[in-house]
Amino acid sequence: MSSATEKPLVSIVTPVYNAERFVTETIHSVTAQTYSNWELIVVDDCSNDQSKEIIRSFQEKDDRIKYECLETNMGAAVARNTGIKKAVGKYVAFLDSDDLWRPEKLEKQVAFMEDGQKLFSFTGYQLLNEDGSERGKVISVPKVVTYESLLKNTIIGCLTVMLNIEVLGKVQMPTIRTRQDFVLWLSILKNGHVAYGLQEDLAWYRKVKNSISSNKLNAAKRNWKIYREFENLPFFKACYVFINYAWNGLRKA
Repeated sequence: MSSATEKPLVSIVTPVYNAERFVTETIHSVTAQTYSNWELIVVDDCSNDQSKEIIRSFQEKDDRIKYECLETNMGAAVARNTGIKKAVGKYVAFLDSDDLWRPEKLEKQVAFMEDGQKLFSFTGYQLLNEDGSERGKVISVPKVVTYESLLKNTIIGCLTVMLNIEVLGKVQMPTIRTRQDFVLWLSILKNGHVAYGLQEDLAWYRKVKNSISSNKLNAAKRNWKIYREFENLPFFKACYVFINYAWNGLRKA
């Protein structure tokens, strides 16, 4: 862990599965950061394309890049949890293998976290098409998100999150196929914490066709399941927050 006299180390967790089309650009967006005290933990979920070779080529040039390979394909939650367990920084941040950060993202967010010793923060972000072109859509964020407000609006983008794991501990995501990040955020906030929004657009989220997250109907079904089975919300409260979630989703779209 970092001492108080130096800039805190940020451990960046990047799960990879057959990401040869995008991972070069993603890693470049990390190495281009104006904040230099980071480690990038790339967890390969048994890719069968050229992802490993691409990551290894970066690793040879920069010893801040760490490579872990799972023995069998386990999904994004296990890959992220593996990265969190390996993290040695004060902060952990998340960046999927097809998403990007602006060069000043870490510098601004670490300063934001250190100001007032925040434990959980996130930022605004912009949407990209699969080919990397901008969609002209920026997701703006509120100043504060609580457990109750997150139930109604899944506004926290995983690619923008930073957590103080010195205080929160080596948190872990549930091993479900998708929405595992949302469940983790809820579990942190349910313990009385709040998430602070840095109201700047500091990342790009790529919309990839046929990805798990691209099917909105399935996403809605999964959210309902989270409300009822993970959060154990009463039926009528689940209906209330689900209607709000759906409405906010339409606004974001």
